Amino acid sequence: MTFDFDERLDRRHSDSSKWNKFGDDVLPMWVADMDFRSPPCILEALHQRVEHGVFGYGGRPQELVDVVVERMASRYQWQIQPEWIVFLPGVVAGLNLSVRAFTAADETTIAPTPIYPPFRKSSVFAQRPQLNAPLRLENDRWVMDLAALESQFTGKEKLLMLCNPQNPGGTIYTREELLQQLAFAQRHDLIVCSDEIHCDLLLDPDAKHIPFATLSPDAEQRSLTLLSPSKTFNIAGLGASLAIIPDPQLRKRFNTVRDGIVPSVDVLALTAATAAWRDGEPWLQQLLPYLRTNRDRLVSAVNAMTGLTMTSPQATYLGWVDASALPVENPTLFFQKAGLGFSPGADFGEKKFVRINFGCTSATLEEAIKRMDAAVKSVS
Repeated sequence: MTFDFDERLDRRHSDSSKWNKFGDDVLPMWVADMDFRSPPCILEALHQRVEHGVFGYGGRPQELVDVVVERMASRYQWQIQPEWIVFLPGVVAGLNLSVRAFTAADETTIAPTPIYPPFRKSSVFAQRPQLNAPLRLENDRWVMDLAALESQFTGKEKLLMLCNPQNPGGTIYTREELLQQLAFAQRHDLIVCSDEIHCDLLLDPDAKHIPFATLSPDAEQRSLTLLSPSKTFNIAGLGASLAIIPDPQLRKRFNTVRDGIVPSVDVLALTAATAAWRDGEPWLQQLLPYLRTNRDRLVSAVNAMTGLTMTSPQATYLGWVDASALPVENPTLFFQKAGLGFSPGADFGEKKFVRINFGCTSATLEEAIKRMDAAVKSVS
């Protein structure tokens, strides 16, 4: 079966938060939500579940548990136990629960910067201090400089929050880089929360995703891994995610904080997640070349514009664009006035950057590039 990623879907006249944030004259390319129809296997599974006609409280979905266990074994040779899996209505909930479960009020979290905004907000919401490890460009990849933090340590650091593949930089960390992160966690006796939601969206064909927990038995026992099919299969609005927490004491602490506050996952979301991970691979294998073509087109176009630079992301459908050489005070507002709704770099920790979602039709991307080029030329 061939899937049509050029299909134009009208999302402005739907409940899409992505397409309704701005006026009709602005192309929305911000939140990590693709403009493609979800795989037919998911639509078929949802139709079948709806036809059943009863939507009472759902139990722990054994088929999805089995699918996750098999997926971890076949993809990463990671033999997980079913009881390690905790289902969640979103990875963001997992980030917030991790901060509250694994740090006390006066203890510190550690996260990269720039980083997906909920990493920062989770510590703010829990009123925990946070240290930020800067990302630096090394051989055209954004890598984390954890050593830059050690002089600031007080002994109150408890939780290291990682993002792999990295959002917004698109880096897929190598085994050597991950081992350095593990050594850092061991040196300071840190629990590790690893957000790996983009692990299936690998655009560099030779790159390989390595779950942090698979590095060693110690890495497994000091970590929790956050996963979801939501970004890969474009079902973010259904809210099905999970945490894999091997250590029983960490799992107990996590669930104790969750109980009574974070709800169970919607039955339709669980249906969609099962279908995605069980049957969605053919769709994904056609999506990746399409995204790769979009990425290459965007990288080439951006780097040809005066005042803008962009490294090629190894993963995700998100471009991290440096606009610091553009003679404008606020790049996000500048591009919005030109009809482009990008994610503000300030939300990630870098106010002179913007993040561009290229998970869209090639026609939409071409229109965005046209508007960007005209805007940049107007101030060059």
